[in-house]
Amino acid sequence: MLTKLWQKVKKIDWKEPGKIVPAGYTLYILLGTGLLLLPWSWRQGSSASWLDHLFTAVSAVSTTGLCTVSTGGDYSFFGQLIILILIQAGGLGYMTFGSFVILAVSGDISSFRRGVASSVLSMPKGFDLRRFLRSIVLFTLMIETLGAVALYPTFRASGLPMPWWQAIFHSVSAFCTAGFSLLNNSFEGFRGNIWFNVVIIVLSYLGAVGFIVMNDWWEYLTGHKKGMTLTSKIILWCTVIISVGGTILFALDEPSIAQLPVSTKLTASWFQVMTASTTVGFNTIPVGALSASSLFLLTIVMIIGASPSGTGGGLKTTCVTALWAVMLGILRRDPEIRFAGRVIPVARVRTAVASMMFYLLTLGIGIYLIALTEKQPMTALMFECASALGTVGLSCGITGMLSASGKVLIIGLMFLGRIGPLALGMVLFSKRQNFCSAVEEDVAI
Repeated sequence: MLTKLWQKVKKIDWKEPGKIVPAGYTLYILLGTGLLLLPWSWRQGSSASWLDHLFTAVSAVSTTGLCTVSTGGDYSFFGQLIILILIQAGGLGYMTFGSFVILAVSGDISSFRRGVASSVLSMPKGFDLRRFLRSIVLFTLMIETLGAVALYPTFRASGLPMPWWQAIFHSVSAFCTAGFSLLNNSFEGFRGNIWFNVVIIVLSYLGAVGFIVMNDWWEYLTGHKKGMTLTSKIILWCTVIISVGGTILFALDEPSIAQLPVSTKLTASWFQVMTASTTVGFNTIPVGALSASSLFLLTIVMIIGASPSGTGGGLKTTCVTALWAVMLGILRRDPEIRFAGRVIPVARVRTAVASMMFYLLTLGIGIYLIALTEKQPMTALMFECASALGTVGLSCGITGMLSASGKVLIIGLMFLGRIGPLALGMVLFSKRQNFCSAVEEDVAI
């Protein structure tokens, strides 16, 4: 089987834009791992192995946030800087910044880079790629800078060392929905700090809703557009519904926060649902102490994930919305798939169905394989796999206890989550065929 898979890999035409994306992320991961292996990247006395450094690099590039070692304790300032650069590269999309630099210097980008950038950014038709790339980089720098400024007073007042670095690192990590923290217990110590929670929530939502929404919003405010696109409306409505509904369910059900004041309980519940929905992966509540029902709720939210052209992972809100529209269309016996009065193209619906099947199949295989290698509780293993594939970074505390085989499996799931299981499947198995001669036959469903 492995031999056949390798033969397929060798036959891949890497000049196609959609197929060079996995190769680009792999190059970033290998480069990052090599830099993290340097002796001045980690602190003296660190027991991190090469596999731990590879795990960290994959987690950073995929903007997941799962860690087998302590980011703040095992890595030096140089190592933390490398991790931050990998997070930024992974959050923007590895071709985005390079294309922006070329665009700034020459005023245009090649058709090849246009194809790759469009593939990475999941852009709908009608978007000006050059203007979109400029908007992405400028929005990112502006939001991350404002986020660092807003976080600095809190870190300074907390007495943590290098508060300016804490603010910069966590601002970038939040906006890129990476979930990496220099604190070993994430943000559990800031659960009652409303200002801190709101800043992280805003940064995470801005990264998760995607650059399409931000670009749309800006074009609308400046008068270049008369209204928001259907994509933006779907993303915003889904984000609100998941956030409000998830927060209410979590606050009513989770016993570990039952004794907290109402304001703190609602803030903690909102933060935890937000961190799963945006796939940012921070936590203000010990995840390992959550009830089974709360873990299941967060798992569903992690699978749905963030939005296209953003920094988060998961199936994406637009994909789930398209599937929801399919179900409603069938129930209403509508010959067309509609959402909010608009017809969704059949090609998009087919992509959504394929994405869901590939995603759930990948998740199922990952859970089965890790159950064979690890002796941890099944609930924790399922949660870990969903978190890895969704590039979330939440964990019940078992990541550092995984065996070498378990770490490799999680690495694979994080990588697949970043590029998308369906995208990799198309790279390995797609080929041009003539379907005109296919005989149509009805299938009972």
